[in-house]
Amino acid sequence: MASERVTVVVPTYNERDNLPKLIGLLTALDVPDLHVLVVDDNSPDGTGKVADELAAAHPGTIGVLHRTEKDGLGRAYVAGITRALDEGADVVIQMDADLSHPSEVVPTMVRILGENPEAAAVIGSRYVPGGSLAGDWPWHRKALSAWANFYVNTILRLRVKDATAGFKAWRAGTLRAIDVPSIRSNGYSFQVEMNYRAVQKGMRLVETPIRFEERAEGVSKMSLKVQLESALMPWKLLFGKQL
Repeated sequence: MASERVTVVVPTYNERDNLPKLIGLLTALDVPDLHVLVVDDNSPDGTGKVADELAAAHPGTIGVLHRTEKDGLGRAYVAGITRALDEGADVVIQMDADLSHPSEVVPTMVRILGENPEAAAVIGSRYVPGGSLAGDWPWHRKALSAWANFYVNTILRLRVKDATAGFKAWRAGTLRAIDVPSIRSNGYSFQVEMNYRAVQKGMRLVETPIRFEERAEGVSKMSLKVQLESALMPWKLLFGKQL
């Protein structure tokens, strides 16, 4: 039987130092038919050019989608996931470019989907047994992360330990069923809305433990605007408000 096409979608903005390292880790994985789609939001540091060079060095494996503006993580993922599905992906993996997500867990996520036909997606979770946060995270960031998960789960009852996680493997059929192009939320709340849509359709989300590391280079994209949107979005979803 032919192997499934697995596409890792990686949004980038000013990640020129981290991207080559991530691509090196991903291309070394023992995952048949693995592809990487870099979605660059016109990074002023030249990340897009670096991505093009990596694509030229790995023809047929690395692709690049150039966007003309920086308008949020959610919009970048919508564009990238849509392209991945159009190109025939059977499994789409969401992954940060900053090396905070452990690439070595990708084969495990793909295997879990293969062994569990009822699983709609696999979440790389910091909060299931065996999962952890970077030791160098300050206590207030750990507290904020834990509170965000408690807050989202209390409102939306997603029944997952890591509702705000950004490292996930989705079946193509799941992504089509939840109609990703119609998702309007942006920033990190995009992750929660994807989970919510799947749960609302009676789909099962499973979790596998990861160790979440601090970004290797560059600066975090977590702005006050993103935090405010993330706080309001669960209520909008619950009451069916237009996002």
